[in-house]
Amino acid sequence: MTATAFVDPYAVEDGTDSVRWPPAEGRREDDYLLAPPHPADRLDSAIDPRDRRRLELHAALTAAGIPPRPEDREAIDSLSALSGSINTTIQRWLHHTL
Repeated sequence: MTATAFVDPYAVEDGTDSVRWPPAEGRREDDYLLAPPHPADRLDSAIDPRDRRRLELHAALTAAGIPPRPEDREAIDSLSALSGSINTTIQRWLHHTL
């Protein structure tokens, strides 16, 4: 590769650029950060333990590199119906594959 084989058009400004970007502006007046949520304002709804185990099993499978497929739903629902200790063991097995 010779010295003329590669030309970086941004390396040197020669003043002939027809397009100029406007300078970056600071924060606009109508732009503001949202206040953090108040824990007391949260909805008081608990997730059913079976649904929680199903979500945790989905997450564990995905983290282990085994993303669940739609046809796996029946198996995941059946495993989620088992006790929490059995689901914890299954998740521990999956985490050991990492």
